[in-house]
Amino acid sequence: MGSIEIVLAMLLAVVASGYLVRLVPIPLPLPLVQIALGAVIAGVFKHGVTLQPEIFFRLFLPPLLFLDGWRIPKDGLLRDKAVILELALGLVVFTVLGVGLLIHWLIPAMPLAVAFALAAIVSPTDPVAVSSIAARAPIPKRLMHILEGESLLNDATGLVCFRFAVAAAMTGGFSLLSASLTFLWVALAGLAIGAGVTLAVSYAQRWLSRQFGEESGAPILISLLIPFGAYLLAEHAHASGILAAVAAGITMGYVELSGRALASIRVQRAAVWNTVQLALNGIMFVLLGEQLPAILLNAVASVEQSGHLNPWWLAAYALAINLGLAVLRFVWVWVSLRLNLFKAHQRGETPVKPHWRLLLATSLAGVRGAITLAGVLTLPLLLPDGRAFPARDLAIFLATAVILLSLVVASIGLPQSLKGLQLPAEPAEQREEDRARHATAMAAIAAIEQAQQALLQKTAAADADIYSHAATRVLALYQRRLRDAADESEAQQLRKADHAERVLRLAGLQGEREAIFEMTRHYRISEEVSRKLVREIDLLEARYR
Repeated sequence: MGSIEIVLAMLLAVVASGYLVRLVPIPLPLPLVQIALGAVIAGVFKHGVTLQPEIFFRLFLPPLLFLDGWRIPKDGLLRDKAVILELALGLVVFTVLGVGLLIHWLIPAMPLAVAFALAAIVSPTDPVAVSSIAARAPIPKRLMHILEGESLLNDATGLVCFRFAVAAAMTGGFSLLSASLTFLWVALAGLAIGAGVTLAVSYAQRWLSRQFGEESGAPILISLLIPFGAYLLAEHAHASGILAAVAAGITMGYVELSGRALASIRVQRAAVWNTVQLALNGIMFVLLGEQLPAILLNAVASVEQSGHLNPWWLAAYALAINLGLAVLRFVWVWVSLRLNLFKAHQRGETPVKPHWRLLLATSLAGVRGAITLAGVLTLPLLLPDGRAFPARDLAIFLATAVILLSLVVASIGLPQSLKGLQLPAEPAEQREEDRARHATAMAAIAAIEQAQQALLQKTAAADADIYSHAATRVLALYQRRLRDAADESEAQQLRKADHAERVLRLAGLQGEREAIFEMTRHYRISEEVSRKLVREIDLLEARYR
């Protein structure tokens, strides 16, 4: 099977996984289904993919991390920056030390530097896997924002620790000062390069479009290229390409607030990015499944490296490492919470103590994914003296087992730990929406009145009534919104009315679309006219949905 056929097979597996996850009576996370399909492609059909980690990093991670940074709520990221940094920096170092010593104790034949390298690469959580698991669990929004922020930022910490552990295994030496300085450069330079690339590209795009105009698809293509440019430039500067992609996405969110993009461009770009996200997310886990048979065979063949002959020791190692990761994460979160509560009391505040099951959910949400797999596959094959890198196949298998077990445990444990838990209400979001609706209605009325005056000045006196009546009809919509918002006692009834109106409008749009398709099938209108009218209806439907 050639490369093109393999890519098409993986894309077909991604599509099939979306249907299979709905057919299975047991609630399974989508990544597990995709991993299983990848294993079927490699095992049953005897076709696999030789995964090149560097290509994997450059092709898959930049756009996904860019999109996560773009869409993550910035207010939540800034509000909880202290907690996120504690998890993204402190917890990773704590995990590397604790799990590294645990692995070396479990497997004395694995050198300490290799044990630390394995601990470092399994310490970062994966934003893709976290989002997939969270979609099936009632996680509070603030906790979800913290988990997303942690998974976006902890990759650099884990990969830097991994890089220095591998260097120590190769050379037999380690410098804490050199590691600290390198980490500062990798992190800060990566963030700066990512933000700078987005700002520079956005400014250049606006200037070029003002001077020469542009094709309608150009802004979409540029948005797809930005994460790759930021990643490659950062890697060329020996900084963190991962953090550069994240920073580029976060900056893109702020650039979007300028409102310069056309509405049609935003709709098309969102559709393109949703497709890219679906395809890349799915292919990553299908690729992981395709690697499983070979990884398992190599690990069983090298189980003697651990000092045991029974292959079942591999399962014991994997379970012990996962348990160690969960325990260390729970301890860190619990201690961090206690310190934050103590600081709040010192400031005279009365913070709300979260339920212990939320702490458990935070610990279970430490899901590992594609970054762990891609990172561990970069382990060198040989030492400088020509000998084989110690316990390489065993380390790759254990990292893969951690990914699978963390997915299974989170998919089962998260919904159970949060089941029936009375989560605190978040009324602030509704109040913010009401304030925004009121402010936008006022701004719209002012803009309509200004546009009406401009039209009246340019038109003949005979047509003045036409524009006045049109303005009255449009103004009535916003004035009704202001009257509705002023009466809080009827807020619930009005929302029910809005829901009913939305359902009826969507039904009407569906009727319009079916009539257009019917006329097109019978050649009453051309396909060009059909596409134009359907596009208009689709944009209206996107608004109401």
